[in-house]
Amino acid sequence: MTKPFAHSRIRSRLLWLASLLALATAAAPALAQPAPAAPLANVVALSASASVEVANDWLTLVLSTSREGPDANAVQAQLRQALDAALTEARKAAKPGQLEVQSGAFSLFPRYAPPQQRSSGAAVPGGITGWQGNVELLIQGRDTAAITSLVGRIGTLTVSRLSFSLSRQARDKVEADVTAQAIARFRERAGAVTQAFGMGSYTLREVSVSGDEPGQPVVRNMMRAQASSMVMADNPLPTEAGNAQVTVNVSGTVQLAK
Repeated sequence: MTKPFAHSRIRSRLLWLASLLALATAAAPALAQPAPAAPLANVVALSASASVEVANDWLTLVLSTSREGPDANAVQAQLRQALDAALTEARKAAKPGQLEVQSGAFSLFPRYAPPQQRSSGAAVPGGITGWQGNVELLIQGRDTAAITSLVGRIGTLTVSRLSFSLSRQARDKVEADVTAQAIARFRERAGAVTQAFGMGSYTLREVSVSGDEPGQPVVRNMMRAQASSMVMADNPLPTEAGNAQVTVNVSGTVQLAK
């Protein structure tokens, strides 16, 4: 049988341990909290940019044709025949980077009769009366003369879209120079701001350099049915490339010092 004195000693030790645990738990959040950061002072945000115009060097032509008829298989066969003939001619002139050939969209969809009106007033959907399809061929590259000459030799498709853009290779050639110009302008601006605030020097804190990503080629000319006779003739297609703009932006913050 346990003596009362032993019970008292055990109870006292448990109370002592509970007190230590409570103190440790209360002190832990205070110890875990980081010291408050010193407020930023004499920090200025700046930005600068530079750009240059470069002649577009990448021509993209989209050739297409449409067919329609009462039978879906017949329409599809006609489209495939027109595309195969164009591909046969285009592959003869294909050169990587200079004249590249790629098949485009191929679509076939039904045509429906107008809805019929019943005597009760309800409209009944019309049935399929025929099929219509469209096929595209993409020709693109740097050799503008070869591409436009090839278009004149393709008789089964006509030009539906024409666009010029700047190739990645041409963009990379000038982007390094434009980046250097943008950084120089950023440093100039930082120096001018430092002087305007009556400070003696500055140090870079953060800086970001970004260039504009090339978007979709700008369509310079739209060739429709009216241009079919010119395209079908054995003459080069007249084109005008125009220019593209390469821009680099530099932004960041500087710490001014006396």
